[in-house]
Amino acid sequence: MSYEPETRYAKNGDVYIAYQVIGDGPIDLVVATGFTHHIELTWENPASAAFFQRFASFARVIMFDKRGTGLSDRVPNNELPDLEQRMDDVRAVMDSAGSERAALLAFWEGGPMCALFAATYPQRTSSLMLYATPVAFTPSDDYPWANNPETYEAFIEALGDRWGRGEIYSMLAPSWADDPVAQRWLGRLERMGASPGAVMALWRMNSELDVRHLLSAIRVPTLVMHRRDDPMLDINASRYIAERIPGAKMVELEGRDHLPWVGDSDAISREVQAFVTGARAETFVDRVLATVLFVDIVGSTQQAAEMGDAAWRSRLDGFYDGMRRTLERYRGIEVNTTGDGFLARFDGPARAIRCAEEISSQSAQMGLRVRAGLHTGECELRGDDLGGLAVHIGARVADHADGGEVLVSSTVKDLVAGSGIEFTDRGEHTLKGVPDSWRLHCVAA
Repeated sequence: MSYEPETRYAKNGDVYIAYQVIGDGPIDLVVATGFTHHIELTWENPASAAFFQRFASFARVIMFDKRGTGLSDRVPNNELPDLEQRMDDVRAVMDSAGSERAALLAFWEGGPMCALFAATYPQRTSSLMLYATPVAFTPSDDYPWANNPETYEAFIEALGDRWGRGEIYSMLAPSWADDPVAQRWLGRLERMGASPGAVMALWRMNSELDVRHLLSAIRVPTLVMHRRDDPMLDINASRYIAERIPGAKMVELEGRDHLPWVGDSDAISREVQAFVTGARAETFVDRVLATVLFVDIVGSTQQAAEMGDAAWRSRLDGFYDGMRRTLERYRGIEVNTTGDGFLARFDGPARAIRCAEEISSQSAQMGLRVRAGLHTGECELRGDDLGGLAVHIGARVADHADGGEVLVSSTVKDLVAGSGIEFTDRGEHTLKGVPDSWRLHCVAA
C-alpha cells in the first residue's frame, strides 16, 4: 500500500462520521460512494486507489463512510439513517473539513442523498454529478427500472446468505471475474463495509426511498453518467434523471461494470474533471428545496371572545414563545406569523414533523388545539419571506387537518422513509387553488 490519507471524524449529534481529505486543489469535491464502503480499504486496491487519486489531481477530495457503514459509527439495524440524516451527515462532514461549497459526486445509493442536499443547499453546492444512480427502488408507470417487491426481497435474502465472500460486489464488476486477488479484496470490502444484517436492513429501508419529485428542484449544474451495459441499473434510469433536472448533461459511457473504478475508470474521471473545472460560475440562489410547516390554532376567535383580549394575548405570547424555542431545537426558521398561527421552513422533513408534533403537544398543555400541515417542494426566497407553489400546497394541506393532527403530503411521506415515523392514509384530496389531486397522510400518534 503506497498511500493512505489520515482518517478524521465529523460529529453529527452523537454519531461520528469517518472521512478523509486528499489533494489540495482549488475545488472541493465531496464523494459519496455506494451503499457500503470503507475509506481506508480504498487504498489497498491499485485500481480503486488510482481512481480516487486522479480526482485529487485537480480537486480537494473529501471522502466519507456513510453512517452505519465502514469506519463511521455503527448503529442498530433498526436505527439506520434515513435520507434526511444522511444528507445532514454530508453537511457535518463538509463543516468539519472546512468546506463552505463543494461539488458533489455520488455513486449508486449515494445519489438520492446528494440530490436532496443539492436541492436543499444550493448555496453550498457548486455542481452535482450522479453516476448510475437510482431515484426510486420500487417500480412505477413512469419509472419501471426498479425491481418488483418479490425480486427485491429475494435479492435481500441473497445478500444475507452470500455477503462477505466478494460475490455480491463481483456481480458489479464482471471485468474482475477472473482475478482472484481482486475477488479477495472485494470480499474484504464487503465484510469491512457492513455486517450481513446491516446490509439487509439498509436495502429494506432503501426500498421505501423515492426522490423523483425533487429532481425538478435541483438548480445547480448537474452531470449524469452511466455505462451502457451496467449490470445493476438500466441506463434509462439515468436518462430519466437527466430529462427532469433542469439543464442536466447526460453522458453515456461504454462499459459493463457498475463499480466506477473497474473498467475504463479514466473516462469517468475525465468527465468529472471537465465538468467541475468548467462549471464554476456563481449562481444566484433564490430557490431552494424546503419543507414548509403551517400551524394554526383551532377555534381561536371563539376562545379570544370567551377569554377577553388581555388573557388571550397572554396565552398567544406563551404559545409563540414556546413555538420559537421548539423551532430552534429542530433547526426550523420562522418565516412569518398570523394572528393565530405561523409559517416555518426546514431543511429536513423528519425534523419538521417532529417539531410539529412537539408544538401540538405543548399547545395542548396550554389548553390550545392546533392543526399542522407540511409539504416539501421548491420555494422562492423573497428576503425573509417565502413564496412559490410549495407554500400554497403546505397551507392547503393544513386546511384539511383536524385539531391535534399533523397532516403531510405524499412528498413528505416519501422523503422520511426509514425514519420510523408512521402515517395513516387520509386519501386523495383536491387542494383549493392547486392543480391535480393530492394524497394526504396523517402522522400517527
